[in-house]
Amino acid sequence: MASKRQSIFPAWKLFLCACPLIAGCATISTQSTIVRTITIPPATNSEAIIPETFNLTGRISIQDEQQRVSGGIRWQHSKTTDEVLLLSPLGQVMAQILRDHEGVRLTTSKQQVYFAADVESLTEDVLGWRIPLAGLQFWAQGTHSPLTLAMKDLDENDRVVAIHQDGWVISYLSYTAMLSTQKQRPRVLTLNYEALRIRLVVDNWETQ
Repeated sequence: MASKRQSIFPAWKLFLCACPLIAGCATISTQSTIVRTITIPPATNSEAIIPETFNLTGRISIQDEQQRVSGGIRWQHSKTTDEVLLLSPLGQVMAQILRDHEGVRLTTSKQQVYFAADVESLTEDVLGWRIPLAGLQFWAQGTHSPLTLAMKDLDENDRVVAIHQDGWVISYLSYTAMLSTQKQRPRVLTLNYEALRIRLVVDNWETQ
């Protein structure tokens, strides 16, 4: 697996420090005290659940016991497809992840192509760390995946502070208040799984 990772990681080993401003948005910190935790069982009719279509751009950093890498991310998500671009600090595409009805494929900057049945195992094998895309499509929006058991930590305003699901702990550090819709969406969140820590900063949301 080490030979596969060499084609991607060297260009990632710079840290993005720029923080673009978001027009029409306001950032809300979530430093509130957790006042209650609720347990939510899996949905009984998961086929009726339609994930929201969205596009997001932002920055992502990954750290575990062996590595620390950072870069940009662009993610186009719909019910049937995902396209995730992992970018170098200079904006070059280092890896493209595509999910559709045929499965998942990952293409590196050197046009090496890898296939798998799910994103999490594919990214762990090729990149050396996992992207839990099945859950992240919900977690990135501040809610739990309805497919498995989840626990939510809420503050005094019933805003989600953390989600515990599928071995992951997702912590919400701040939200973006969309002034046009009055809806809040996560701005900064961290995902922890054993020794792996992923930090996602969303600079721009587009939803349908």
